[in-house]
Amino acid sequence: MREGTITVSAVIMRNACGHVLMVRKRGTTRFILPGGKPAQGEDASAAALREVREETGVTLAPGDLECLGTWEAAAANEADRRVVGTVFLARPILPAAPAPRAEIEQTRWLDPHGPIGDDVAALTREAALPALRAHLAATAQER
Repeated sequence: MREGTITVSAVIMRNACGHVLMVRKRGTTRFILPGGKPAQGEDASAAALREVREETGVTLAPGDLECLGTWEAAAANEADRRVVGTVFLARPILPAAPAPRAEIEQTRWLDPHGPIGDDVAALTREAALPALRAHLAATAQER
């Protein structure tokens, strides 16, 4: 991994309308998917589960996650840094937006098929949401 690259795990959590939960950390301006950096010896899915619980209070089980992929993009809140993110799709549908916890200051729902603002992190905008749309389209075709 290149120096200056941040490794993260993130989770796409949706509500009944199919909107995606986004979070904004305290002191930042960009919205990101819930998640964060793995602890020493922690794999990507374990980090995703822990970070989601810490940031949103939502407890997911390992079987609730499906890996959508791993991508690299400009870091959202750290200038001149890159982020490599493994993004998971959570199977349960959330009934309401979880309350922000830990370093999270704000949550909001984002329509993945609508316009994506410039205040959304590049990893989400350029990779995770297109992968989600492709996954949903493929799943719809299988039915």
